[in-house]
Amino acid sequence: MSQLLLQRLSKFSPRNSSLIYEKARRVLSSSAATNPYVSLEISADLNEGGGTIIGSVLLFDAAKQDVLTVEKTIPEEMIVEGKGVGASHGWLFMEDQRDRSLSVTDVLNPLASKRETTVIPLPPLASLQLCQSKVGWNVAMSSSPPDEDDEDDWVVAIKFLGGQLSLCRPRRDLRWTNIQTPLLGYLDNSNLMYSKRDQCFYLPSPGGHHLFSYDIKDKDHPNPKFHVLQFRDLPELPQSEWEILVSSCYRTEYLVESASTGEHFLVKRYLYLFLTLLATFVINFVTETSFLRYIQTYLKNGQDYKTKQFMVFREEETLEGGRYMCYTDNIGDVCIFLSSSEAFCVQASSFPGLKPNSIYYIGQGFGIYNITNGNSTPFQGAPAKLSASFWLPPFSI
Repeated sequence: MSQLLLQRLSKFSPRNSSLIYEKARRVLSSSAATNPYVSLEISADLNEGGGTIIGSVLLFDAAKQDVLTVEKTIPEEMIVEGKGVGASHGWLFMEDQRDRSLSVTDVLNPLASKRETTVIPLPPLASLQLCQSKVGWNVAMSSSPPDEDDEDDWVVAIKFLGGQLSLCRPRRDLRWTNIQTPLLGYLDNSNLMYSKRDQCFYLPSPGGHHLFSYDIKDKDHPNPKFHVLQFRDLPELPQSEWEILVSSCYRTEYLVESASTGEHFLVKRYLYLFLTLLATFVINFVTETSFLRYIQTYLKNGQDYKTKQFMVFREEETLEGGRYMCYTDNIGDVCIFLSSSEAFCVQASSFPGLKPNSIYYIGQGFGIYNITNGNSTPFQGAPAKLSASFWLPPFSI
């Protein structure tokens, strides 16, 4: 048997972090609820006879700031050319790069028994005209997959880089419902999220001034609804600071819903670009494929630029049905988690060790951002960049 690395989800390893040496690895009891985790690595021994393989999942605990290793059953189909493309509700979206087939799996769930790893296949992908389905941007699900004997189904969605959004109900649909987002080029790198409160998927526009929603109850051809967001109480910044944010920063928006209250927050993330990024942009602008891969690598995984600032806006609805986004530097006991997975938030007091009124972020740095004073604190012993890791919400039985 030979050691095989299934998925190097980050550069966080014993070679470059003293954290693992300082804190013992531990295996989580199957009877406990978990803190929010970061997925770091999946590794296993290759079994010459094929079938399932006993391997290890390496996770980073955000509250305790240590690493745990969990033994898991690794399905054979994840061994060869397996690639994680996103995560939602703690479920990993896997692509088999041999045939580009997709599946969702609970392999990252530390509470699931090593004999109970679940893999659910998804329909084959197809591209719409003027769109592509080779490079995904992010994923979202309406819920975790229910039990097979449960009459309720769930909806999965993939937002591709560009104008394609694909949705399906995995246990009912043989194909995806492919939708071209409005205004071609407008929502190319928008971050998809699902609102349990509103029973729909949302895509925020660049700048966050508009929302496009897709109702999951419209099963055949969901048409987006258009929502206008009005901003109030903008932060008081010097004009020179606003000029830097506007002219020298790349901005991305996240819509996040509180699972406990249903409250919505819009987070704007400002990323400072270095000159090397602009030079590389010109070099890589050769073919459509290389350009798309470049965008995914550099604008999503945090190379050659860093997080400069976050701004958080709390949604307030009017009696007339309008939506105001009010700037705030205090979200109370809430922590927001941002990465390549679907964004989520939790109550800090429910997980001792988490810092309230903070944003936990991956990519463009790896640390904790204090919303009130704007200070970022890197995790002790952790690398500055985790390019392809996912925040995982708390698991419970």
